[in-house]
Amino acid sequence: MQNPPPVQTAKSSTGLDENVAALLSYVFGWVSGLIFFLIEKDSRLVRFHAMQSILFNVFIAITGIALWVVVFILLLISTQLPDILGSLMGLLVTLIWIVFSIGLLIGWVMCLIKAFQSQYFKLPIIGNLAEKFSTK
Repeated sequence: MQNPPPVQTAKSSTGLDENVAALLSYVFGWVSGLIFFLIEKDSRLVRFHAMQSILFNVFIAITGIALWVVVFILLLISTQLPDILGSLMGLLVTLIWIVFSIGLLIGWVMCLIKAFQSQYFKLPIIGNLAEKFSTK
């Protein structure tokens, strides 16, 4: 089996390869996204992934707070229910958190992989906004 030819990667204005800079914009959340978005001048790929990282982390924060409020209300309601229904409500709340966390983890890993492969991977809604903001 032959090895595929090496992928030619361009350099960004940060001095890093484009794919490495795009990957690093996701690593430390919105902080690294903001840093790469502000210092990158040439690479559209790096600016796109940096902006998507910022917007993804804002989405996580807003959705996490909203979900926390919903969970808190559900747990308050579950204390007023009989034991079995209260336990089922607690199980439902745990399931909601697990699904939310796994979904975020999958989205983050997909962004990391696609950024390293120098591909434009758009998250739903956030990706279109990132493309719009990164081209200005």
